[in-house]
Amino acid sequence: MSTIGAAIIGCGAIAPLHARAILSMEGARLVAVADSDPERAAQAAQDYGCESVTDYKQLLGRTDIGIIHLCTPHHLHAAMAVEFLQAGHHVLTEKPMAIDVSSAQRMQEAAAVSKGQLGVVFQNRYNEPSIRIKETIDSGILGQLICMKGIVTWNRNEAYYTESSWRGKWATEGGGVLINQTIHTLDLLQWFGGEITSIKGSVTTDVLNEVIEVEDTAHACILFKNKVRGLFYGTNAYSVNSPVELELIFELGTLLLRRDCLYLWKDGHETLLCEPLSTAVEGKSYWGTSHNLLIRDFYKHIIDGREFWIDGNEGIKALEVITGIYTSSEVSGKKWAMDSLKLT
Repeated sequence: MSTIGAAIIGCGAIAPLHARAILSMEGARLVAVADSDPERAAQAAQDYGCESVTDYKQLLGRTDIGIIHLCTPHHLHAAMAVEFLQAGHHVLTEKPMAIDVSSAQRMQEAAAVSKGQLGVVFQNRYNEPSIRIKETIDSGILGQLICMKGIVTWNRNEAYYTESSWRGKWATEGGGVLINQTIHTLDLLQWFGGEITSIKGSVTTDVLNEVIEVEDTAHACILFKNKVRGLFYGTNAYSVNSPVELELIFELGTLLLRRDCLYLWKDGHETLLCEPLSTAVEGKSYWGTSHNLLIRDFYKHIIDGREFWIDGNEGIKALEVITGIYTSSEVSGKKWAMDSLKLT
């Protein structure tokens, strides 16, 4: 089996998950890491036994690098992805794929004419509870889905923002809790619910208003084409990082995600359907531990010559939801129609 070379751009907090996934795979080799901070780039290269560069453009067009992992600040994703796609590389970008819908669309347009593929990291779709929920919806075994809710109560303190100058700013992070922390839960809600017809939401800065430009708290009511109503609440203003909570009510039962365990409530009885693996896994449990699964699947699709299923079009859907919440919050009391959103 031939070996596919990889490079990681950005050596911050999320990069080690990507590096260790690459190093654990047969048929994959981490060739290089890139970071504008020379010391951080050099340390990552030493840790992972590869070369380092401080200018990512040095990696453009290199024939020994097939896949680029974008682990950079949000505002850099779009331009970098377009450059590497135009050079014929495959690109796997961390969420959000861009800081706005129009930038994300440029990425997808570049992928459409590239020899390379564009993949977006929504690792929570690979969590076993997420897979079981989606299978239940698609099979109809519990009847029609009626409504659902997602709750994210996490903590991001002042130091989290002050230690990284790009965080907490519209121009570089693209938003706050919505686009950085709760985007995974919003992605799951739209993956479960399907096409969205309208969104009404609001954002506030409840605790960190002296520290950040963006929101630390948000809520929304999402109406889907199939008449399912989704409610969402997310905040970075809690004192701890609690596990994400999901509830999906069907005609014949209810699925509940609590403390990373999925339960079925039916006929007055609660049954445990799945629980977290007892073995150690990469990542923090409260935001999902399936990076390794997604990265391996992306590589398998590339090696097999198949289209990866979480592509730019899928990544754009979550950004559209976030944009809908931001926009409806600006025009308080009004719903934001998805048809209008797609014209922006």
